[in-house]
Amino acid sequence: MRGAMIYAPGDIRFETLDDPKILHPTDAVIRTAVTCVCGSDLWPYRGLEPTESPHPMGHEYVGFVEEVGSEVTAVRPGQFVIGSFATSDSTCANCRNGFPSNCLHREFMSTCQAEYVRIPNAQGTLVAADGVPGKELWPSLLAVSDVMGTGWWAAEAAEVKPGGTAVVVGDGAVGLCAVIAAKEMGAERIIAMSRHASRQKLAREFGATDIVAERGEEGVARIKELTGGIGADSVLECVGTGESMQQALHSARPGGNVGFVGVPHDVAVDGQELFFSHVGLRGGPAPVRRYLPDLIDRVQSKRINPGKVFDLTLPLEQVAEGYRAMDERRAIKTLLTP
Repeated sequence: MRGAMIYAPGDIRFETLDDPKILHPTDAVIRTAVTCVCGSDLWPYRGLEPTESPHPMGHEYVGFVEEVGSEVTAVRPGQFVIGSFATSDSTCANCRNGFPSNCLHREFMSTCQAEYVRIPNAQGTLVAADGVPGKELWPSLLAVSDVMGTGWWAAEAAEVKPGGTAVVVGDGAVGLCAVIAAKEMGAERIIAMSRHASRQKLAREFGATDIVAERGEEGVARIKELTGGIGADSVLECVGTGESMQQALHSARPGGNVGFVGVPHDVAVDGQELFFSHVGLRGGPAPVRRYLPDLIDRVQSKRINPGKVFDLTLPLEQVAEGYRAMDERRAIKTLLTP
């Protein structure tokens, strides 16, 4: 098969790779329907995470089951399936407690920008769609495998409630999906922090009521101005930098909550400051598998359309251009078609 490999910062290659095989009875192999580039893929692409040796890339996927191991009964060959970027057995204590992304047998997917993918823990990880969805739904179902599920977790972790005020820090695909989540959870006011016109437009389409273009302390001051000097009930941090975390913490009201889902890079939280702020802080890898049945239903019923975050579609063989476009902010998120 063919798939993407990273060799060094800025060096993505599309190569012939070994076909994936069933290695364990809990595995499945799928034929990729569509895949994509994630904002978090840009960390190694930009050299902010080390690439010690060439390795495959990609952790978002939907596709058709080709083969299953002997212990996999939840899905069968031919079915169209969606899974999470973090695999899970759905039986361990952490899974039962609602955190499958911290499964005791978790494996993070990392080979999905390819024509075929091996899925570990397939029994607990994969969810079959209702039949074969129309191709127009594939981008949104792909979004559910990570960015929509992660945006949902941001809203849940920040305890978005009906009638509340939510601030979304970050206008990438996760941040835009977090706007959808905040709206679905009933937030009355949704403030999207964005400096890019195309992303502002999509945020409003997804449900944002206000846009704040300022960053840092200026952005915090604007949030305070919009909330009567108090701050927001819920803040959804969807970037992962030190600046975005500080912006999020300072934008929350006393007693408010911050949900942080951006993978942290150079983030430090001052314990004294957090203590006296009365702000709650929760985050981590999104428990996407917990949300899959609900989010798949919302997509298939056309209640939500997170696939709109894909504003560039390329054949999989042009994956390197997909990375460049996102790195240069010419695209929010690149959809790749095998």
